Amino acid sequence: MKEICILGSTGSIGTQALEVVDKYPDKFKVKALSCNSNVLIKEQIRKYMPEYVSVCDSELADDLEKNFPDLTVFRGYEGICELADKKYDLLLNALVGISGLKPTLRAIKAHTTIALANKETLVAGGDIVMPLAKQEGVDILPVDSEHSAIWQSLTAKNVSRLLLTASGGAFRDKSKEELKSAKAADALKHPNWDMGAKVTIDSATLMNKGLEIIEAMHLFGVDSEDIKVLVHRQSVVHSMVEYADGSVIAQLSYPDMRLPIQIAMLYPERGDYAFKKYDFVGKSLTFEDADEDRFPCLRIAKYCAKERGLAPVIMNGANEVLVKAYLDNKIGFYDIPYFIEKALAEFYHGERAESEQIIYDTDSDVRKYVEDLILSR
Repeated sequence: MKEICILGSTGSIGTQALEVVDKYPDKFKVKALSCNSNVLIKEQIRKYMPEYVSVCDSELADDLEKNFPDLTVFRGYEGICELADKKYDLLLNALVGISGLKPTLRAIKAHTTIALANKETLVAGGDIVMPLAKQEGVDILPVDSEHSAIWQSLTAKNVSRLLLTASGGAFRDKSKEELKSAKAADALKHPNWDMGAKVTIDSATLMNKGLEIIEAMHLFGVDSEDIKVLVHRQSVVHSMVEYADGSVIAQLSYPDMRLPIQIAMLYPERGDYAFKKYDFVGKSLTFEDADEDRFPCLRIAKYCAKERGLAPVIMNGANEVLVKAYLDNKIGFYDIPYFIEKALAEFYHGERAESEQIIYDTDSDVRKYVEDLILSR
């Protein structure tokens, strides 16, 4: 039985991970959970009886200490990092944004296998995370459906390129003129997936696919130029690996995040069928090139992937601020790539991401700069 920790247990990935636990009660013991401020965690505590919990909301922390006297409660962001310091068989990092980086580094140092659903960990910190994981002998298992598909399809050497599929997001059929006035509320209506707000907006701008290029580059040790994005509207082919001889191996399944979560959680075992299967009869599978003119965030991300160093850190920090501003109806759809490019012009001069401190200092400076730009526009 694996002892597991779920960081972000009340979010989309976290709740689906607990559904996997429910399907395999003899395989997992939930030892630790964390959330920001969602009272759903009280229900999770009653059901799974973890030893440790971390919450960022102080009132909720007080409530948990009062009502669960046998539970060890940690507080704030440092509390999440303290959870990551402890030893588990598996830590699922389902946090949102760059907040996932520090707990990942702490879990690596604790020699805990990591199921990584927080792509920003590698976007901002891949240059330090992957070498540290290799040094400490820690496995980082992909949870994103695309990276899980690549992981499952890597059956031989001599890889030519990786083919990342994208649904195209909620705005895939909108013209450039329509996108100028597109609202966040419409962007949140994803055609295929049920995801958190931040990821769904990133999907609408295709930034999510840009982030995944950088994540795949670090996870699988390939050059960014050898990763191609294909718009695949059905979200059945989750990604493909093309080999030097022209063979292509793909992983296909119904679009349900519980499957890649299950694959990472059960690894190296392969579980039974637990969720919905895809019926291929009468269905068509289509592929298109991504339109970087309508969706310039993908172009920007590809540039940052090629540059590496602090370029992805700057892009990611700016994007997190801008997605929140877009969700709050403070900026328009095309303001997101516009301000990201301004931040890159202001802060990126070829520097490397040589330490955790440099990454966090750069991220902080970029966020303040972009916030000021939004206020002054």
